[in-house]
Amino acid sequence: MATSKVERRTRLKLHIRKRVKGSTERPRLSVFRSNTSIYAQIIDDVNGITLVSASTHELGEKKASSNIAAALEVGKKIAGKAQEAGISAVVFDRNGYLYHGKVKALAEGAREGGLKF
Repeated sequence: MATSKVERRTRLKLHIRKRVKGSTERPRLSVFRSNTSIYAQIIDDVNGITLVSASTHELGEKKASSNIAAALEVGKKIAGKAQEAGISAVVFDRNGYLYHGKVKALAEGAREGGLKF
């Protein structure tokens, strides 16, 4: 029996989260991708709080876009917000998505912005 895309991503997500944990020193940079937008959060798993977040909705465009260029900008934006909050190193959580396309662009944008992972 074939599994659906959602079930497959959930299984991969749980497999990744077993190994990727965010601490107070190195919080977790989590990515969520929808059909219309891309979201990124920096999460402290010890205290269970979101420290910084960014999405394509914050880019100032009238309609949020979910392309590679927008993902690169979201990566730079989250890196800038993280620098303001005093965060320089993170653990990258691709959240079950393959590391290519939009997810890779977001990671590259975050690295360009100054985050280390």
